[in-house]
Amino acid sequence: MTNPAYVLVHGAWGGAWCWNEVTTHFDSRAITWRAVDLPSSRLGADPSSDLAADAAVVAEAANALRAPVVLVGHSYAGSVITEAAPQIPKLAELFYVAATVPEIGQSHSDVIRLVKVRTEMDNAIHLDGDILRLDLDLAAMALYQESTPELREWAKAQLTTQTLASFRAARMAESVDVRSRYLLCRHDHAIDPSLQDLVSTRCDEVVEMASDHCPFLSHSGQLTDLLTG
Repeated sequence: MTNPAYVLVHGAWGGAWCWNEVTTHFDSRAITWRAVDLPSSRLGADPSSDLAADAAVVAEAANALRAPVVLVGHSYAGSVITEAAPQIPKLAELFYVAATVPEIGQSHSDVIRLVKVRTEMDNAIHLDGDILRLDLDLAAMALYQESTPELREWAKAQLTTQTLASFRAARMAESVDVRSRYLLCRHDHAIDPSLQDLVSTRCDEVVEMASDHCPFLSHSGQLTDLLTG
């Protein structure tokens, strides 16, 4: 049986750099991986960069791999991997990390509004025309409160902007018949655990971690074990 390859998809305001700790573990285990940079999160992004543009980048990266593919989506990227899934013939699994899981016709923002809880991350987000910007200090504590101070400062310096269009674009893709797993992060200050409780029921399996929103930094070894288990 061919071992799977992992396509790692970061959440809003992030980049491929998010996965550096996990990919170090992957490399030590000789696991094939690709980490993408989403158009909607690039500095100077075209404001029209939306969910479909992000999904196209993910599908292109996945289809360049010869092995069966596991798509891993963090936060907003749960919507991205859901949209990309039908475009990937060799798709083996969807793995959601503290992520939104939209139904057809729902956007990332629609899913976030399913539970009326204001998080620390909400206080960090500022709308600037068609772009969502962050108060970096507030965002760092909402996203990385369980990481070391050194990792937190490093990650804060990498954060970018996010297009409003990406959050507002609705899922259009049909469901695919592959295994889906959801990692629920109980200490999350960005996507409230009560919302994760709700949307995780849309997946086949749910596992929990006593983690902040970004376990790829704060609990990278444990996350790697879950991904490959």
